[in-house]
Amino acid sequence: MARTWSVVLAVALGASVLLPAAPAAAHNSLTGSDPKDGSRVATAPERIELRFLATPAPDTTKITVTGPDDAPAASGAPTFSGKRVSVPFTPGPPGVYTVAYQLGSADGHPVKGELSFTLTTGAAATRSAAPPTTAPTTPADPPTTLSTTPASPVPAASRSADGGTGWWWATGAVVVVLLALGGGLLLRRRAAHG
Repeated sequence: MARTWSVVLAVALGASVLLPAAPAAAHNSLTGSDPKDGSRVATAPERIELRFLATPAPDTTKITVTGPDDAPAASGAPTFSGKRVSVPFTPGPPGVYTVAYQLGSADGHPVKGELSFTLTTGAAATRSAAPPTTAPTTPADPPTTLSTTPASPVPAASRSADGGTGWWWATGAVVVVLLALGGGLLLRRRAAHG
């Protein structure tokens, strides 16, 4: 009898241990990636690949790739091959790139996660090549403004002459007022002594 109860108890304990694991097994999970999470890569990959425990469904799978300053870095829709999902990668400047994924599981609960890698060289050379093509167009504008400035020396000279004349008049008026005050004080002193 004691032996029967110990067998029943062992089966019950085993079942209680296995039952909570059943829903967890229904969840899909990431098993690997290329580039690896936390890695540093000097050459930008053409595609980013994620590997999962179970085959992800295309209609419930979403993958986003963002680069420095949260700039999008994926250039197309994901492609599926068994338990692997890959997305075209558009490299930007060097920095940290984050790959976020969301996919459905057999039990209906979405599985979310993310990984990141650092691109040490990136496409900074190709992206920085674009601004110099726009830079020559902006220096072309200043010559037009410079060509208009030689036409305005006469107004500038007349303005400075007007400003110079006004300054002399103001100085002259101050001198006259000071002389008048000084003369008035001198007359008062003579009148007081006389």
